[in-house]
Amino acid sequence: MPHWLGKNPTEEQLKTLRSIEALVLDVDGVLTNGGIIYGTSGMEIKRFDCKDGLGLRLWLKAGREIAIITGRESVAVSERARDLGLRYVYQGCGDKKEVMKRFSSESGIPLSRICCIGDDIIDIPMMSIVGLPAAVGDASREAQEAAQLIALKDGGFGAVREVVEYILKGQGLWEKVIAQYYE
Repeated sequence: MPHWLGKNPTEEQLKTLRSIEALVLDVDGVLTNGGIIYGTSGMEIKRFDCKDGLGLRLWLKAGREIAIITGRESVAVSERARDLGLRYVYQGCGDKKEVMKRFSSESGIPLSRICCIGDDIIDIPMMSIVGLPAAVGDASREAQEAAQLIALKDGGFGAVREVVEYILKGQGLWEKVIAQYYE
């Protein structure tokens, strides 16, 4: 499970955890392992983790919202977002902090109720204005220092699922959203 900078969560941190209504995700290094493959025709190929995908579907099933904010533009990201049923996808973002504010305004979800998962220095500005900044296990030192919650798993290898599960369990919703798989 993720950790609060090496400590068990305090009551205040648990209160923050219970308040989260939305996840905002970077792509390269968070939803993927950060590698980019170019095919011979110039097509960009990204590898997404299926466990992260199921975690995001469970997050949506819990009535929560998801946004992608990424500095790059990729057809692969558009396809993955469409596959997952995501409504908020912002690509080619130079100023992720401003786009985070835009998502908050468009979705009606206050910044204090957003968990943002990043992996590198480009993500720190948007992480710095949300209620729960989080980082993947292999995030840069700077991104980990900006985070309150750090996944044990690496980006593209289940870190997002780990954070989703941790938050939903903290909110008492995990058993409810996975119940369909036991019926």
